[in-house]
Amino acid sequence: MQQEFTLGIEEEYLLVDQDSLNLAIAPEALIQACQADFQGQVSPEFLQCQIEVGTRVHTTISSARDDLKRLRACVSSHAADHNLAPIAVSCHPFADWKDQHHTRKSRYDALQHALGGVARRMLICGMHVHVGIEDQALRADLMPQLSYFLPHLLALSTSSPFWNGEDTGLSSYRLTVFDNLPRTGLPPNFSSWAEYERTTGALIELGVIEDTTKIWWDLRPSHQFPTLETRIMDVQPRLEDALALAALNQALLRMLCRLKEGNLRWRQYDRFLVGENRWRAQRYGVREGLIDFGDRSIKPMVTLLEELEQMLSEDMEMLGTVNEIGRLKQIAETGTSARRQRQVHANAVTNGEDPGRAVVRHLIDEFQADL
Repeated sequence: MQQEFTLGIEEEYLLVDQDSLNLAIAPEALIQACQADFQGQVSPEFLQCQIEVGTRVHTTISSARDDLKRLRACVSSHAADHNLAPIAVSCHPFADWKDQHHTRKSRYDALQHALGGVARRMLICGMHVHVGIEDQALRADLMPQLSYFLPHLLALSTSSPFWNGEDTGLSSYRLTVFDNLPRTGLPPNFSSWAEYERTTGALIELGVIEDTTKIWWDLRPSHQFPTLETRIMDVQPRLEDALALAALNQALLRMLCRLKEGNLRWRQYDRFLVGENRWRAQRYGVREGLIDFGDRSIKPMVTLLEELEQMLSEDMEMLGTVNEIGRLKQIAETGTSARRQRQVHANAVTNGEDPGRAVVRHLIDEFQADL
């Protein structure tokens, strides 16, 4: 079994004006200042109101924490110079997507042209976690096994209950928007790396896509790195919640590799069934639990987390992530950002305040709290 399970974390943030609390365009000077501090780790995103950060490659969650904290602090500090603030949330509570414009760069112009009107609604932010899996065949083997846990990761990460000033009733409305794009959703089940290359290669050879960066499944082999990249999660207002989710990704892949060493594997369930759990996570977050297909029952998220901790005990110990993954049980008990946002919204209505603005202030405070 491979000895190291390196990881990297990518996050997308929205920039808001500190007075109006509405979305604001990222000034070129802000991007340049961040890039001067963190060359290659900060970049503009598809929409002008977005900014993306990415950690370096890390072997421990501790070093990833230091890197991500510095990145968040960098963006926050330079944004403040322009009376702006970043929020790490997957949908702005009241902004109108029709008022936003994409960043004028050749690759974003091409994306706008390829996706048409669908691209205009992409006022969403996500969190991506890369875990290093050196062997290509192993990546193909692990992908359908890890797919079983994608709804768990989504449920624990939900941070987008509002859209255009309305409560959508969903915990992750971001996924509803994202699923309008082609080549999204749960990944197909490939029997080998060769099958993955044949399938994706068909679109590349026809000129439909230039490479696999235009495949946006919830989980995919990275085009640039020898990693599996989990993309289903909403971005996290709280730094420590982001790290807990990254740690769970890392531990799950180590556990699956450990099973393989013992000539075992996680049972592969039909995408239709995993898709039902994906919907439950999207709709309810951690509130209503997920289906345990082996047990043929719906289990509360707290119970599922307790079972996961037992399965991952060896992996958490070896990776040094007992505390981080233990935090996920607290999320399952008290709720995700989606629940906190709804509570802030309800309190503001009761107090006669502007609820949308109250939620944005809350999100700014949560981003700043861990810096």
